[in-house]
Amino acid sequence: MSTPSLLLFIGICALATFATRVIPFVALARHADHPLILHLGRYLPPTVMMILVIYALRDFRPLLDGRLNAGTTGWPMIAAALIVALLHLWRRNALLSIIGGTGAYMAMVQLGWMG
Repeated sequence: MSTPSLLLFIGICALATFATRVIPFVALARHADHPLILHLGRYLPPTVMMILVIYALRDFRPLLDGRLNAGTTGWPMIAAALIVALLHLWRRNALLSIIGGTGAYMAMVQLGWMG
């Protein structure tokens, strides 16, 4: 694939991604005070975060076969989850919690800290 074609492809993908993020806000701007929109705005973000936490911890089985079995990434996962919880309780900032937990987990895994 040539460079101009690749740049065109990237540009179209970026515009499509941006459009999918902006269109709901533009389309629902007049209905911002609707009870359903207010309900979704209040409960959807924590629900999505809980789904992501469950997905991230889906393979974590610390008591497999009746003994402590954290696996290769178990202890960094536990430590990162605690860091996320503590950061969120301290600052109440979801972005800080996500970045802090992800950064801590990646640092522990990349530096070889497996517990």
